[in-house]
Parts: sequence; structure tokens; C-alpha cells
Amino acid sequence: MSMVQLLQTNAQAAPAKPRPRVRLLPYLLSLPALLVCVAILVPFVTAAVYSLQRYRLNLPYLRGFIGAGNYIDFLSDPAFWNTFRVSITYTALTVVLELLLGLGIALLLRRPTRFHNAVSIMLLLPLMTAPAIAALMWKLMTNPSFGILSYLVGLFGVTDFKWASDPSSALFTVVLVDVWVYTPFIMILLLAGLRSLPRQPFEAAALDGVPASFVFFRITLPMLAPYIITASLFRLLDSIQQFDIIYAMTQGGPGDRLMVFQVQAYLEFFQYTNVGRSAALLMILWLITNILSNIFIKNWLRLRARAHGHA
Repeated sequence: MSMVQLLQTNAQAAPAKPRPRVRLLPYLLSLPALLVCVAILVPFVTAAVYSLQRYRLNLPYLRGFIGAGNYIDFLSDPAFWNTFRVSITYTALTVVLELLLGLGIALLLRRPTRFHNAVSIMLLLPLMTAPAIAALMWKLMTNPSFGILSYLVGLFGVTDFKWASDPSSALFTVVLVDVWVYTPFIMILLLAGLRSLPRQPFEAAALDGVPASFVFFRITLPMLAPYIITASLFRLLDSIQQFDIIYAMTQGGPGDRLMVFQVQAYLEFFQYTNVGRSAALLMILWLITNILSNIFIKNWLRLRARAHGHA
């Protein structure tokens, strides 16, 4: 073998050194995730620090560290417990109603026909509307003087129905708007889950003449449970932080009838200029959502493990 052939053979056998650009590629790919993490952590840490201070924008000379003072004040504040009660009630009503309606619509559209696909696309239209715009639209439709919905209920003998301007019907009105906007979200998730379920159990039940109620409660619901939990978790986290619909329609009123966490925090900051209390409210809201999401995720993992035969 000549010297030239020997050098060519060694050159081919030697491993190629990684280029500097290739070595930087993993860091460049992870940069967006790092920026998102920083963008989340900086406001979170800032809010946590402000929640431990006496901080009012109109009284800057009184600013100082008070530890858990803001949180302790909430324990004896009836307005806070009203906010807590209204937020939980609103969240429970919207999630339960949207889950029931979304599941019912998904069951009706479970067969992948052209008609069902067209109907499912049409039902997604409310979800494409911004919540604030939807709230303003419903505010006009429920106006007692010229609203189309007020006119329609008047045909059934219900006159002078105040909708969101009456404390007795304000919660019903905003829940109605929330259900109209977000039920398609639940529907499309559960519809995807229904269409992905294996067909063998249902075919076997049909051959054996099993009643439809038994198939629904003993086969469909258990297999669909992970999808139901996922959809409920998404809606729960969104409903308990609801701001757009409630503020656009009632600003938390009448009185404090719809004073949820996000609206109360907004008013504490921009109307009362109390940054410390506003930040403390948001930190309490974060704690509640963190606890609820952990409960849902644990149940989802347990159901997934049972489905794979590990539990």
C-alpha cells in the first residue's frame, strides 16, 4: 500500500470533529423554552414579593415589608370570603354544565359522517369569539329595553327580566355566556376521545344485546374518563381565573355579587391602588389552582395506570 493510500485510509477512519455550530444547536433550540420560563418566573416572583409588602401607589412613603400581613387580613375580611365563595360557585357551575352539554353533543356527533363533521365545525364558532367580545354581544342581547333575548323571554310572559343587572339573575347570566363560549371546547376534546376509543368492546356488547345504558356507564364512561378529566382540568383552571366575561358584563356587580378573584385583584390594583393586596389575592388564586390541578393530574395518572393494567 502506497503512502498516499495509507493517508487516505486514516483520514476516512478518523472521526469527524463536531463543528462549533453543531455543538451550540441544543442550546439554541432550548432558548425559546428558557425565555418562556424567565417570562413566567419574573412576574411570579415579583407578585410574591409585593404580596409581602404594604404597598399602595397613592401612599408610596408607607411602603414596607409586613410579611404575611396581607394574607392574615384576608382571613378576617368578609369581602375575601365572598370572593372565594363566588369564584368556587362560578367555577363549579360552568365546569359541570359545560361538561354535561359537551359530553351530550359529542355523543350525538360521535359517528364521523360529513353531516356530523359539518355540525361540529359550526359549533366551534363561539369558541373563535374573544370572550370580551362575546360578553359585550350578550350584554346587548340581554338589555331589558331593546335586547333580542329580553324580547324572546317576553313572548313567554316573562317581562322586565333584568339579566345581569339583577343580583338574583346576574350569576345565571354570566354562566350562560360562559357555557355558550366554552362548551365547544369540551365537546371537541370529548369527541376526539370518543372517536379514538377501540371498537371491539362496543361490537361485542352489540352482539350480546347489552342495554345501551350499561354500555354507556360501564364501557364508554370508564374508557372516556381520562379525556373527561383532561377537559375538566383545562376548564376548571380557566373558569376559576375568569375575568373577561364577568368584567365586561358586570364589573363584578351588582354590588359584589360576581366579585371573583381576578376582578377583585384588578379593582384592588387599578381602583384602590393597593398593589400588596392585589398581589396577595393573585398568589392565593395560584395556590388554589395548583392544589386543584394536582388533584386532577393524580386522578388522571391513576386512571391511565389502571387502563394499562398497572393498578
